Amino acid sequence: MKGIKFRLIVMNFLQFAVWGAYLTCMGTYLASHGLASHIGIFYSIQGIVSIFMPALVGIIADRWIPAQKTLGLCHLISGAAMIGAAYYGLTMGDAVQFGPLFTLYSIAVAFYMPTLAISNSVAYNALDKAGLDTVKAFPPIRVFGTIGFICTMWIVDLLGFQPTAAQFAVSGGIGIVLGLYSFTLPACPLNKTDNSSFVDKLGLRAFTLFKDKRMAYFFIFSMLLGVSLQITNGFANPYITSFGGIEKYAGTFGVQHANILISLSQVSETLCILLIPFFLRKFGIKKVMLIAMFAWVLRFGFFGLGNPGAGLWLFVLSCIVYGVAFDFFNISGSLFVDKETDQGIRSSAQGLFFLMTNGIGATIGTLSAQAIVNHFVYEPQAAGATPEMVASGWQNAWFVFAAYALVVAVIFAIVFKYKHNPEELKDNRQ
Repeated sequence: MKGIKFRLIVMNFLQFAVWGAYLTCMGTYLASHGLASHIGIFYSIQGIVSIFMPALVGIIADRWIPAQKTLGLCHLISGAAMIGAAYYGLTMGDAVQFGPLFTLYSIAVAFYMPTLAISNSVAYNALDKAGLDTVKAFPPIRVFGTIGFICTMWIVDLLGFQPTAAQFAVSGGIGIVLGLYSFTLPACPLNKTDNSSFVDKLGLRAFTLFKDKRMAYFFIFSMLLGVSLQITNGFANPYITSFGGIEKYAGTFGVQHANILISLSQVSETLCILLIPFFLRKFGIKKVMLIAMFAWVLRFGFFGLGNPGAGLWLFVLSCIVYGVAFDFFNISGSLFVDKETDQGIRSSAQGLFFLMTNGIGATIGTLSAQAIVNHFVYEPQAAGATPEMVASGWQNAWFVFAAYALVVAVIFAIVFKYKHNPEELKDNRQ
């Protein structure tokens, strides 16, 4: 029993270590190699492939290739493509071109994103086989995923890989290891007798929930708030390291170790998960979602007000509130979907929630954020703006993001109607 828990801990640690190696610092690499105006598209491809790849790969894992083997194959393909991106980037140096790098990176991401769901399926199957309660046993295992994410953030930072393509090599290498390791995990059964339609397989039946006005509003606002999800992943590191061009900030800890500073966000995320049950029982889903929305306002606002010197504490506060912003939105939203939908389409409804937030919302968000950062930061920088002027431009961009989150929160408070019933939530959780 302890053995399977340890094996799943290793799987989750490696699963998110793959992501942590580049997710928060790739923007710095792109910005330092003449691809700053393409940061948005590199991050948005995660949302684009999340619209269809998890469903398609999920069908394969259900019907033809056992989930643990599908997990292994996806990681091997993704890891190989990521190593290819690293080799190309390191070989070309400052002459790196958008097309080849983006192609290799997109292949890696397309096969990585489905593994987020498949790894959960593999874990649930293994725990069931061991006779363990997944609700109690899985969360402590999943926490090691966030620890893995933080570890590779630190490794890439301390090895000086933030501004280089070597970060992709770290990610790809771990992916290859996990791909091989996945084949040793407990076998998952196939479901060859499932006669559900292709529409059901892709989770499209859940779109009937839009007939319910309240659910329609919920999914629309989920998309609008999903716009915020990848903005700091893409632009926080380039922003903090950009202060290195200003003499009084050049040697500060934040500039030298931006990834370690940003990793406080993941630490906060881990701790804030523990607060959700209390807040849901006490305040209800609408208020918890509002707390998350206003936390996004603070997340962006503190970034705009801070600096790596005397204003470092504002960066730290931004990282602390990130846990509330991310967890209270994603987890409380998922619980709301689970409680408000019929069992027959519950899984599809969760897929729709993911599609609206991490798919459509995050894609729109990163592309829009790129346009805003281009306007306030990279275009003035190309025109010869001083480092101080560039920093001011970054500040304006963060304030635009904060204003957007504030508008969404205010409209959500007015439009979304929900009466909190603590007993109903309590019964549902039992």
